[in-house]
Amino acid sequence: MTGHGFQFHGLRLEARASGALWWPGGGWLIVADLHLGKSERMARRGGPLLPPYEGLATLERLGAEIAALNPRVVVSLGDGFDDLAAAEALDPQVADILQRQARGRDWLWIGGNHDPGAPAGLPGQAVASMMLGPVTLRHEAGQGPDISGHFHPVVRLAGERRRAFLLGRDHLLLPAFGAYTGGLLHDDATLTALVPQGIAVACGTSPIILPLAPRRMG
Repeated sequence: MTGHGFQFHGLRLEARASGALWWPGGGWLIVADLHLGKSERMARRGGPLLPPYEGLATLERLGAEIAALNPRVVVSLGDGFDDLAAAEALDPQVADILQRQARGRDWLWIGGNHDPGAPAGLPGQAVASMMLGPVTLRHEAGQGPDISGHFHPVVRLAGERRRAFLLGRDHLLLPAFGAYTGGLLHDDATLTALVPQGIAVACGTSPIILPLAPRRMG
């Protein structure tokens, strides 16, 4: 099984095992927090040197979803790039792959806290937020119902930290899709304030559904 189907405010959606969200009714593929150019930004700022392959690894996984689903629209829910300088200094091979993946479809970049402006010279259109039916697509959760990223949610499963969707009544939080991205555990107070109960969909070879119950106090 490559995805878990569910209803969210009248939308039939599928949480893919890859960490992407699929809206089959409109042919939209939605991803969050690609953080392309992270290794370049860290090196530029004097941080630890990481192998400069995270962009290729991220786009390889995204390309597999595009090949499988042939989306009409691809939406990045913010932090598509690790910062605007990283977008401008993007590896030419990564930029070329983006151009090819965007060919023949609409590509929308929602601004994030790392990349609030438009990515110059790259395919697609930059927007602050957008609507999908009654649901707002934005980088960071706000007034629901909305679909967002930003927090990189993860769950503990069999001794491992697994990227995960968090689905509550008014908020759907997507995992970070990019390589080299950390994560915030689902039971962190920041996340339980947004999704106090619902389900988590752990990513991996196939999605695993975990119930989220309100935290007991005392």
